[in-house]
Amino acid sequence: MNLAKQKLLAVTCALTTALVWGLMWFPFRTLHEAGFSTAATSLTVYLVSAALGVVLFREVFRREARFEFILLPLALLYGWCNFSYTWAVSEGQVMRVLLLFYLSPLWSALFSWLLLHERLSRIGWLVIAMSLGGMMVILYRPGLFAGDFFSSRADWLALSGGISFALGNVLSKRAHALPVALKSSMVWLGVAACGLASLLWRGQLGTELALLHGEVLLIVLVLGVTLLATSIISMHGLSILAATQVMTLMLMELLFAAISAYLLAGERMQLQEWIGGALIASASLLSGHIVQKKPATTAELVVITEH
Repeated sequence: MNLAKQKLLAVTCALTTALVWGLMWFPFRTLHEAGFSTAATSLTVYLVSAALGVVLFREVFRREARFEFILLPLALLYGWCNFSYTWAVSEGQVMRVLLLFYLSPLWSALFSWLLLHERLSRIGWLVIAMSLGGMMVILYRPGLFAGDFFSSRADWLALSGGISFALGNVLSKRAHALPVALKSSMVWLGVAACGLASLLWRGQLGTELALLHGEVLLIVLVLGVTLLATSIISMHGLSILAATQVMTLMLMELLFAAISAYLLAGERMQLQEWIGGALIASASLLSGHIVQKKPATTAELVVITEH
């Protein structure tokens, strides 16, 4: 396959990933409304992905699987990232959740500065300013500073998910030598662990799993397969395109989510949210240049492209 066809395929992979995640909120919400909680969804769907992933990449695991302590915080951070995203889109406004989640470049810049002692470039400080400005525009309302900063639990979940994603990306730089299949499986197991912990805490494990039949079981299996396939597709795109190009293409997720939320749930963004979203999206476009150093290679910038 020539280079032009390879790049076209990689672009298609990135856009497919953006489309899948732009629509993923709908089956999550469908399960939630059917009485199958976010915790049960996270436990079952990600266990399906993990099991299929281990079978599919068994040779990789056999040759290269090894335990390193960094995998535990990565599993926890990426696990909470995906769990909180699933929970937030199940009960919150889709675009509001996504835009607050997309503040992750802000947290990535801050964590790189604080934890890795990387010097932020002028663009890095601009990313911070634009992200903060976008967040304040979206969240602002009369009485904002009177004590009720976030209007719903979904806001908190989306924000914490973005923070976890950013911190996980920073820590993953120390695990770049580990095989992607191993890191991906730890992400899936981390999400499942969050779901299991929530169900055990509420004493609802047996009750929830009893609902796992018929249409609910079919949706869970389809979601598990879809998440695994999306991970493979996105990694193929990252192996060919520069990570900054992939980030740009992944912003199409916001467009796909906005259209699907309008058509499937009747959700409309207000002018205030459009302005804040434009600032956050613009900051994401610039996020590949937040530190003062030579351009990173594609391998150095590869992150787990999950939510």
